[in-house]
Amino acid sequence: MRDFPERRIRVLFGEGGKGTNDKVVKLAHLVSQAQHEVVVISDSDVRATPDYLRTVVAPLAHANVGAVTCFYVPTEDKTVTESLQTVGMFSDFYAGILVARELDGVKFALGPTIATTRTRLAGFGGYEAIANRPADDLLVGRLIAEQGCEVVLLPYTILTVADYQSLSGLLHKRLRWIVVMRHMRPWGHLGLLLTQGLPWSLAAIAVCPTAPVALGYLGVYLALRLAMTWTVGIFGLKHSPLWKKLWLIPVWDAVAFSLWLTSFTRNSIRWRDGDYYIRDGKLVPVASTNVDPAT
Repeated sequence: MRDFPERRIRVLFGEGGKGTNDKVVKLAHLVSQAQHEVVVISDSDVRATPDYLRTVVAPLAHANVGAVTCFYVPTEDKTVTESLQTVGMFSDFYAGILVARELDGVKFALGPTIATTRTRLAGFGGYEAIANRPADDLLVGRLIAEQGCEVVLLPYTILTVADYQSLSGLLHKRLRWIVVMRHMRPWGHLGLLLTQGLPWSLAAIAVCPTAPVALGYLGVYLALRLAMTWTVGIFGLKHSPLWKKLWLIPVWDAVAFSLWLTSFTRNSIRWRDGDYYIRDGKLVPVASTNVDPAT
């Protein structure tokens, strides 16, 4: 506001509503205060370039497009933890997104950028309708797609600033993601077992512990994982710094498999310093049930 006094800029304080998901309550308030039809929802860690808004809203000019989202890449990795997160995004998360797009179309959105319209949001009741539910970005994309609209995944990337102060922080966030997915897409979550190349290779070696088997299985596993990560991250999204982090792929795969196994033991998630159960697709504060969240 200080730097651009000629622009109409407002800062809103407070939530302006009620709901278990504090973030979604704030988004509902923001949308209610918007003065135009097109809205762009962006995370606070996003760093946008001058072409950002024009690029992400352009597809909305087509009547059949209900929402637009895009990939994101880190500005800079300063720690091994941040590099591990980056490798996980390119080799695991984005690969899964691309497979989902090919098999079922884009029926989701990615939180760092969602461009849509107030009309499309109102079509499912707006953010107020999902104020007690997790994974609002996925839900917004799904609920807009269910209106018969196209959700566009742009071949465009934005920058995000890494916010992982510790390995524990990364593990807690990724565990929350995967536990939420277990509740929202149980069969897809179970099917992740078929994508776990490292444990399957180690299982084959345990059954037949010979050098040819070990070299064969581990060699094919590494070749396929390197090829996929290179294709998505370096060739597709043009993130050249990824070259220096490819050695972390087996480390990430071991972490991801451990998180996947752990997700079956968790009945709650930690979200913004609070513990919640997911029941009937909704967030229920653990404190309100007087039950140990680890049980």
